[in-house]
Amino acid sequence: MKHLERALDGQNQFWKYLVNFLAAFIGGNLVGSIPLVIVIIVKTIEAGGAITPNPDNYADLTVFGITANLSLFLMMLPLVAGLFTCIALLRPLHNRNFAEVVNGTKQIRWQRVFTGFGIWFLLYALYLGISYAFNPDNFVFQFEISAFIPLLLISIFIMPLQTTFEELMFRGYLGQGIGAWTRNRWLVMIIPALLFGLMHSANPEVKEYGFWVAMPQYILFGLVFGLTTVLDDGIEISMGVHAANNIFAALFITNKSSVLQTPAVFNQQTVDAKMETLALLFMSVVLIVALTIIYHWDFKTLNKKVEKTQIQS
Repeated sequence: MKHLERALDGQNQFWKYLVNFLAAFIGGNLVGSIPLVIVIIVKTIEAGGAITPNPDNYADLTVFGITANLSLFLMMLPLVAGLFTCIALLRPLHNRNFAEVVNGTKQIRWQRVFTGFGIWFLLYALYLGISYAFNPDNFVFQFEISAFIPLLLISIFIMPLQTTFEELMFRGYLGQGIGAWTRNRWLVMIIPALLFGLMHSANPEVKEYGFWVAMPQYILFGLVFGLTTVLDDGIEISMGVHAANNIFAALFITNKSSVLQTPAVFNQQTVDAKMETLALLFMSVVLIVALTIIYHWDFKTLNKKVEKTQIQS
């Protein structure tokens, strides 16, 4: 075991994590939001006055005359800035590099990233196919090649940076800190999942479906990511699954309350949030079973104390 144990080096003072979180989330968002603010100001001036944002979905910037693809790109920039801010502070604050926060070693296991990505992408595609087969009238086909190509480029080159930032901060960086403070792998899985859910509490889906309906989805995702991190001794699989989820959603399925307002292939007219949660739970179980078979995970790992002696195991 190396991922959590790498943090047992005396460099885990709480103030260091606070500095990095504030710099990454607040500083990164402030800097990364500058292009978005500039575009909104320019569009408002061009419109000749104040423009009222969409009260039902703050992520819908089309009211400002901004295309969906440009909106997506601009909304990704704060998280991209946060990623590079976090990475830049790892060495001076903790004497760690990016790979060491990913899995505690000097090498990133890229095959695991692509394995997680591929399995979840396939599961999501199967779910969309089944949903369409049972209720085709609930989906509007809106594919336009001129809009899809830029969306594909953004999804491939920008969106993985956004999802990597969230996984690095919650499952990698914060996970290591909690592991060093508590020595408990269950808490490494649970605490970041709860914080991950709360971070998304301002998303338009929460407003549309209600806190207690939408929030379980985010927390469940966080628990799945945390479980794969503890069992696999690193965040590569969660990086791949998270990227697959957001990229697939951006490319193939959107709805009026989605935080990802994109020119996706399908626009879903109505969403049964409770059914979506059940589907997410089923897909997550299939994912964990498949990965357990592939990587021979031992669930007894969850009960092992985080301690230095395990670095050599």
